This record gives sequence, structure tokens and C-alpha cells, in this order.
Amino acid sequence: MALPRMASEGPLGRPGRLALGCIAALVPLLSEGGLQAAPPPAYRPDVYPPSEVFRRLQLTTLACSRENAAERCDEARRLADPLLDHPLLPARCKDVLWSIRNLAVVAPANSLARREPMDQSATEVTVACRQLTKAKPVEKPQAPAGGGLLQFGGGQP
Repeated sequence: MALPRMASEGPLGRPGRLALGCIAALVPLLSEGGLQAAPPPAYRPDVYPPSEVFRRLQLTTLACSRENAAERCDEARRLADPLLDHPLLPARCKDVLWSIRNLAVVAPANSLARREPMDQSATEVTVACRQLTKAKPVEKPQAPAGGGLLQFGGGQP
């Protein structure tokens, strides 16, 4: 019985050794800060994000629009990213977050055509992403006993 080729090349085989070599090459870059791992989601999936998060995103997006600076635009995208995957946010909110994610980039000229959609998305984010509270059902008054019919003097004239 012939052994498979991978087994004859060691416990990992050639593909395993190649993968191990790639990982070994990335370790120095990760430790030096050359590559940054994606941050874990900052918001628990079972808790709705607080309104302060959306207000901060709104202000940062408006600053990106106004200043056309890389620092502000990167911050706006960084704030919008983890919210896109949040399961409790409505679709309209995610649409606004997606537009902020795509629009918050530095442009050669800070024109009105660049600023207007970004300002609109920034204004809309606090409205579209606010947590809606469910209205409590109103209790209807119960009908009085006896079917609610009025009775007059016992039926005698």
C-alpha cells in the first residue's frame, strides 16, 4: 500500500508548510504595526447601540465633509463599519451607514457635489438609526355586566 505524497513530506505536507511560511512572514508585520487586524465588533449583538454612537458618527461625518481631511474621513468610516453588521439595526439605518462608508473619502476638491450627499447622510443617521420603542397596547374599558342594556322600571306601565 502506497502512502500519499503529503504524508511522505512530513506531517503538514507541502500546502501546510507553505501556509506556515506565510504566517511566519506576517508575524513581524503584525507586531510592528505594519498590518492591523480588524477590531472586534464594539457593540454586543443583543444590545441596541446607544444614541451617542450615532451622534458621534454624525458629527464626524459632517467634519469629514467640511474639512475634507483624511483623519476625519477615516474616523467616520471606522465608526460606521462595525455598525453595518449589527443585527438589531433596521435596513434604512444600514443604508445610511453604507452611504457614509462609501462617501467619507478625501477628494481633490471639496465641491458641493461631494459635500451634499455626505451632509444628507450625516443628518439622516440619527433619525434612521434611533431605537424605536414599541407602543404599549391601550386597554379597552370593559362593558358593564348585563350586556350594557338599560333597564327601565321593571316593565310595568
